[in-house]
Amino acid sequence: MSKKKNSLTFIDLFCGCGGLSYGLEMAGHDCLLGVDMEPAAIASFKLNHPKAQGWNGDIKKLDAKTLKALIGTRSVDMVVGGPPCQGFSTVGRGVVEDERNQLFREFVRVVKVTTPKVILFENVTGLVAKKNAPILAKIFDQFERLGYTMEARVMSAEEYGVPEMRRRTIIMGVKGGECLFPKPTHGVRGKKQLVTVKEVFKSFKSTQGQIHNHQPKLAELKNREDRERLKFIPAGSGIRYPDDEKKFLPKKLWFDVDWKTLREGRFRQTRLQRLPWDKPAPTILTSRTSYYHPKEPRYLTPREAAACQGFPNDFIFAGSLTAQFKQIGNAVPPLLAMALGESIKKISFTTRAKKTKRKILVNNVFDYAKPTFL
Repeated sequence: MSKKKNSLTFIDLFCGCGGLSYGLEMAGHDCLLGVDMEPAAIASFKLNHPKAQGWNGDIKKLDAKTLKALIGTRSVDMVVGGPPCQGFSTVGRGVVEDERNQLFREFVRVVKVTTPKVILFENVTGLVAKKNAPILAKIFDQFERLGYTMEARVMSAEEYGVPEMRRRTIIMGVKGGECLFPKPTHGVRGKKQLVTVKEVFKSFKSTQGQIHNHQPKLAELKNREDRERLKFIPAGSGIRYPDDEKKFLPKKLWFDVDWKTLREGRFRQTRLQRLPWDKPAPTILTSRTSYYHPKEPRYLTPREAAACQGFPNDFIFAGSLTAQFKQIGNAVPPLLAMALGESIKKISFTTRAKKTKRKILVNNVFDYAKPTFL
């Protein structure tokens, strides 16, 4: 990809298949390196980032010498990624010193080594829960000591043209400038209509006329009764409550359960959940058995799941079906990443940024708390 005005070089840690880096490249930034432990994920990364290096291994072994050998003399303007932060969930003590958060500390270490202008990483929405406010404050502390102005926001992918209702915490840090996030372009806070599943299911052909990662035969259901049940379930619906069963299924296809004995009188998770047709999809998960096609009696193919995540048809996924779905479900939607990348290009870098309050802005469209300031 050619060098564009205000584009930055970056490395992507815990890159997975490279959804975040692909979107940043769509905005004109230049990916130098992707790092991940999963061989199939790095194989996908290399297929779709031919100008970048892909490194498969334990990030603890990515020392300064190895890093230099991978990127040469090129400077690193951004460090991005999705460092796993298991101790940050709303369950448990959630302390940043928890040994489970070692991988997050490795992210900080690489930032110290490369001294980028911008850091960008995503995490679960639970990170901004009230319970985790001290944790987030400690995360901010670590980067503020390195000279970064920090800001966190919960962003919703569908507001940036992704046909999927997906919320993630995005944390940005800028050295010598102010954080700049994109404004929503779709939905009630934007000017465009939300993108629907139907729109992105129209064609799966790549620019070369090929169709990748799409074999409907492999998505067929083995269970005959479930295949029959799906024929009666409309797009956007599924079976979770006894009323759903009565509404959609003929009695001969009812589930063999006593609803009164189930906790709260319902299935823990909706069964036979079809994607909606005229709305964005729910959050795409890592399991290939999570959702069903809106019209056909089968699971989704990887291509269909990827389309809901906003991946273009040219993006190719490597590995087994299980590995492909894991990569897709864990990825940052490229269109959300592109919106972030466009905003980052507008940041004015100076020698020193004015001191500002750290900010955690939460998207209240989904009934989150009002903006909070630490």
